[in-house]
Amino acid sequence: ELSLAETFDFLQACHRGAPFLFFNGNTFAEIGRAIVNALFYDLPLLRRKEVASAAAHYVTGVMRREEMGAMFRSAVRLPSFIPGDRVRTLRGSTRGEIIAILGDGRVKWRTESGCELIATAESLLPEE
Repeated sequence: ELSLAETFDFLQACHRGAPFLFFNGNTFAEIGRAIVNALFYDLPLLRRKEVASAAAHYVTGVMRREEMGAMFRSAVRLPSFIPGDRVRTLRGSTRGEIIAILGDGRVKWRTESGCELIATAESLLPEE
């Protein structure tokens, strides 16, 4: 019986054997994505895509195991925001602060550059 992390370690080892598998190593990244999509089907689509991408990047050796684990942990935590909370986008490219929670559950937030945006709560992560 393998843990999820050990499964990804195995897929990474298979990927590294790509020269002996006729350079079909990316197949193992896709297997990692498929596993994530099956196990995390109840996550919001954007978060599930981010976790699947993290798994594929780990399998191909582009991401460290600790980074993949951190991405998994942050993606499965669905936050409940309040005005004033510091947030960032899923990829961390934009940061800002929650201004208001709208009636339909979306959030209004201001980026560090001053732009005001509306987003779903699932598309943001709390700043740590």
